Amino acid sequence: MAIPLLEYSPISQNQRVASYEVPGDEQARIFSTENLLSSTDLDVLIEAAYRQIFFHAFAADRERFLESQLRSGQITVRDFIRGLLLSNTYKRSFYDLNSNYRFVEQTVQRVLGRDVYNNREKIAWSIVVATKGIQGFVDDLLNSDEYLEAFGYDTVPYQRRRVLPGRTEGELPFNIKSPRYDAYHRAKLGFPQVIWQTSVRRFTPPERKPTAGNPELFLDMARSINPTGNAPQQFSVQNIDIEKAVPYRRK
Repeated sequence: MAIPLLEYSPISQNQRVASYEVPGDEQARIFSTENLLSSTDLDVLIEAAYRQIFFHAFAADRERFLESQLRSGQITVRDFIRGLLLSNTYKRSFYDLNSNYRFVEQTVQRVLGRDVYNNREKIAWSIVVATKGIQGFVDDLLNSDEYLEAFGYDTVPYQRRRVLPGRTEGELPFNIKSPRYDAYHRAKLGFPQVIWQTSVRRFTPPERKPTAGNPELFLDMARSINPTGNAPQQFSVQNIDIEKAVPYRRK
């Protein structure tokens, strides 16, 4: 007997607010097979599906068989998205290198086009992953009323209402907000890391560099000898032990 989905309370997000704005350049472009005019448009739709699920697909990551089925009309866009989610590339890149909670968060973002509501939703879908596996989890997402109402069978999922009118900036894209690898695996793979240096190097234009005979040269030499800027220690002749200062004296 399958465990029922744990109940969680949705919170107010952009995609749950009624839309009254006129579509413009800031709105996300919707890719659907309902308005295809040529085979080139289908190629663009396939690339949009790869970007939505994989963010970037190399030649070895492409699912040629699924593409052929979609071009011939044997499967819908929803079936194509399902094939990408169940592919070895998605399993190797997202499921194998993340915890169930992070895997659920990334999959919900890519499939439902929104961020997870709270930790309770993460736990609820993580239970589905643990009991039904990846296939059962993907099927439940694609069969949900939320997915069918938002995208149906012919539309590629997208981040819904990322930019709202009257706001200076919208929400971060999901691939930047939650990248494919977490911090631990990024460090293992040698991703670029920000390293703070205590000494800040400054660039001085050639025309502002001191020339020979300029007193600035002596100031630079003093700064290099005493970088802390503290005053040098004062010594007095009275504090010097002559016997220790001059170990050999000529008789």
